[in-house]
Amino acid sequence: MPYSRCDSAFGTRVNFTRQNMRYVGRITEWNDDRGFGFVTPNGGGDRAFVHIKSFERGSSRPAAGMLVSYDLLKDDKGRFNAKDVRFGTRKPRSKASAWTRKTVGALFLFVLLLGWFFAKVPTIVALAYGVMSVLAALLYGMDKSAAVNNRWRTPESTLHIGGLMGGWPGALFAQDVFHHKSRKAKFQSVFWVTVVLNCAVLGWLLATGKSASINQFILGLQP
Repeated sequence: MPYSRCDSAFGTRVNFTRQNMRYVGRITEWNDDRGFGFVTPNGGGDRAFVHIKSFERGSSRPAAGMLVSYDLLKDDKGRFNAKDVRFGTRKPRSKASAWTRKTVGALFLFVLLLGWFFAKVPTIVALAYGVMSVLAALLYGMDKSAAVNNRWRTPESTLHIGGLMGGWPGALFAQDVFHHKSRKAKFQSVFWVTVVLNCAVLGWLLATGKSASINQFILGLQP
């Protein structure tokens, strides 16, 4: 049965012809940054393109190797697309890494807030981490949206600079909330190096009293 709709990934109207049966297969490729991949039916056959918006609402995040069932449609150029995708046996997914990221980010900000409350951390330092964390989270959110909608991406170097400048607690939350960059090993390696460097600089500023001097200098600039 043919029908037409606007393709959400590319913003163009595509005509589809529904095949006669529902298929069961596995996700054989998945690009989490861009939100699409391919599924291959069990027993072999033509693989089909699948977009994140084709999964039922409230589903787990797709990943390569997951078992799914789907309707198979063919567009007017003969390309197969998987629609109305549902998970079969959901692949167990550990939340340990996500909770670790959240815990590290929340604990750091909590300790920073306590330090500010007891006058151990200058106001300007606590404020800088808060502002940079919000900015970093926004950058991750915008980059995720750009990846899914095939728009201009935020360079990874920009995301790393945001973390290095004190936005890494917000970046940790954003990586989990937006499911963005959290599974990319190379990115994570560089990211955690920026976290260590930032913490080392913060420790040096607090230990030497440089942060208090910077705080007094900035306050002195105020009219």
